[in-house]
This record gives sequence, structure tokens and C-alpha cells, in this order.
Amino acid sequence: MTEHEQAPAGVDVTVPSVARMYDYLLGGKDNFPADREAAAHIIRLSPNAREVARANRAFLGRAVAAVAENGIRQFLDIGTGLPTQENVHQVAGRVSPGSRVVYVDNDPIVLVHARALLAETADTIVVEGDMRDPQAILGHPDVARHLDFGQPLAAIMVAVLHFIADDDLAQTIVRTVRESLPSGSHLIISHVVVGELDSDVVGEGRDVYRKTSAGNVTPRTREQIAGFFEGLEMLEPGLVSTSDWRPNVALDPSLAGPTGADIICGVGRVP
Repeated sequence: MTEHEQAPAGVDVTVPSVARMYDYLLGGKDNFPADREAAAHIIRLSPNAREVARANRAFLGRAVAAVAENGIRQFLDIGTGLPTQENVHQVAGRVSPGSRVVYVDNDPIVLVHARALLAETADTIVVEGDMRDPQAILGHPDVARHLDFGQPLAAIMVAVLHFIADDDLAQTIVRTVRESLPSGSHLIISHVVVGELDSDVVGEGRDVYRKTSAGNVTPRTREQIAGFFEGLEMLEPGLVSTSDWRPNVALDPSLAGPTGADIICGVGRVP
């Protein structure tokens, strides 16, 4: 997206968006100069940022395929981000045609692009919602019409919970979603983990994200992230780096090591 293209009404393109920054890191074009500048700053601080973003996206595809192969036919993707390649509905539909998908986001540009992409896709809808109010998402009439909460489904919260600064709120959000899931459902989560980056680098990175529409980024410990899966049966290989979750290609060594941040992930099943 160039500076000359028209943004949706009400969107201030001078304020970086985490969704558009992520799009830039993935090699997309739906971003503005402010997004690219902020993302470039993150790359300077964390040289593996592009690789980590791509590994996270690849994990999402593998996780969706895995739960679809386990019989899941319904997906609730909270904080979906801008459409790119291998979207949830594409992966799920390839494994099990007719799978039903609800994308949820509160970024106006995400909503515009997603609705344009899915205009003629009856099995997939887009709903405006904020993960800070999970009850409103779960109770949204379009969500209730599209998904059957009496049958197993997969709830997806990939690379979004670290934008919730308050630990108690993050746990409450996940617990509310988790407790809405019937037996046999799956919860798919990835999250920035506390690493070995210098504290000054971490602080500078947080300053970058404070200037975005999300307002913050909060890495958490492995133990805190594991807590999101309380009471669930973890699919193998458990809670690991995104590049290590059932990789289907040889691992890129640039994804490992002290070159920047890392994201860990897991998939839990409701017993």
C-alpha cells in the first residue's frame, strides 16, 4: 500500500499498526511509511524479527491443519491480522472442505481487506471485535449463527496476547475463551517469550510498540504462557518455539540463537 492509496475513513496512517507492521515483516504490501519505519526499528533491535514473524505464520498453518486432521471443522480466529497466504480458511478448507471460520479483529484496515477477500466465501465471515472483551465476541450474534458451540471448535489467539499488558487481564481473556469451548475443542496460542535480550533493547522495543495502535508489547515467561493452557491436554511437542512445532521443512538456523526475540506456541485440547 503506497502513501498515495486511500486508507479507510478514520484510519490515521501516521500511527503505526501492529497488523500492518506484521504484514511488512511477512513481506506484504498492505502497510504505510509509519508501519515500515516502526518495523525497521524492531528489526534493528531484533535482527531475526522477519524470520520469527514468518515462523509464527507457518506455525499457524501447521496447527490449523493438525486440528482439522483431528476432526475440527469450526475455527474462531481472534486477532486475525491482515490476510496473507495460507489463511486459516484456506488451510482448513484444504484439509476439510466446508469448514466454518470466523475472523475477529478491531483494525479497520484488517476488516476492509478481510471482507473484500471473503465477499463470496459463505463458510467464512469477518466480525469486528476486541479481544479485551471476549464475552462480546463469544456472544456476537454473527458468531453464534456461524459457529455451533455445542460442537468442537478451535479458538486461535496467535501472536496477540502479548499486546495485553496486564497479566491478569490476559489470563482472564484466555480463561473466558477456554471455558466456552466444548469437549474435543482446541486452543491455539503463540506468544512472545521473555528471552535473553539486553534490558535496554527490550525497553527500546517497548517504546516502539507504545507508539502503535496496540500501545504495548509484553513478553511473558514460559510458565505464564503455559498457564494459558491450564486444564488442557497439550498436543505434541508441547510448548515450544514456533519453528519447532511439528516442522515440515528443515529448520532455518537463523530462527534460533541470541539474535533477537522469540515466540513460543502450543496447541491444547479440551478433554
